[in-house]
Amino acid sequence: MSRAADPSAAPFTALVLAGSRPDDPVARACGVSHKALVPAGGVPMLARVLAALQASRSVGRIAVCIEDPAVLERLPGLRAAVAAGEIAVLAAAASPSRSVLAAAGSLAAFPLLVTTADHALLSAEMVDRFCDSARGSGADIAVGLAPASVILRDYPEAQRTFLRFRDDRFSGCNLFALLTPRALEAVRFWTAAERHRKRPWRLVRSFGLLALLRFALGRMTLDEAMRRAGRAIGADAAAVRMAQAEAAIDVDKPADLALVEAILRRRA
Repeated sequence: MSRAADPSAAPFTALVLAGSRPDDPVARACGVSHKALVPAGGVPMLARVLAALQASRSVGRIAVCIEDPAVLERLPGLRAAVAAGEIAVLAAAASPSRSVLAAAGSLAAFPLLVTTADHALLSAEMVDRFCDSARGSGADIAVGLAPASVILRDYPEAQRTFLRFRDDRFSGCNLFALLTPRALEAVRFWTAAERHRKRPWRLVRSFGLLALLRFALGRMTLDEAMRRAGRAIGADAAAVRMAQAEAAIDVDKPADLALVEAILRRRA
């Protein structure tokens, strides 16, 4: 029996990153302090994400990471869930990667599912598909990605950033599964990437020039790139291909919010 089908497998603890960077363009455009509070279809995005996680059969407990817990007082339903102990609130650190590291230490739970508060179209079905596939990968860390062919077929107007591989282009889905403690090596690598973003050659050395050239020329498959990345960071890494275009549509800019609103209106 695979780990994905094992009914005795431990449920995921879900961590929602809800911090807001200074002068976030979406929060500013909507007149709120945090992007997590921006309404999509009349419902704050954070509330939508939490509802999807609560409806998922894969998730056992939920934590929200935010630099100002008082912000959550503005959502009555969330306030009640926190008071009842159904949702934990953790302080955000100086960066997303440091927040994940601190939360992993505080929660002391694997597997850990990490997502973001601006994933307004997240559904329980997406969460379960991702978690099942991540468990079945046998990796330490799994990353959700959606093919460009799927995203642009359904939403040709979507403004996504795509990484090019030999088998397709892919966009991130803000879904990460930390399946074992070794996955924290990937988070530490992420922290180094944040620290060395102005001196990227220090990271280039980790992967090797030849591997990076192959990636730049689009000659690696996605799975090959994940294997090489795993060797560089010291943890087995796998990609989970998401079949739903909506899995890759988060809200980074006002145009993304307009697309999300349009999708929600069509559903209604």
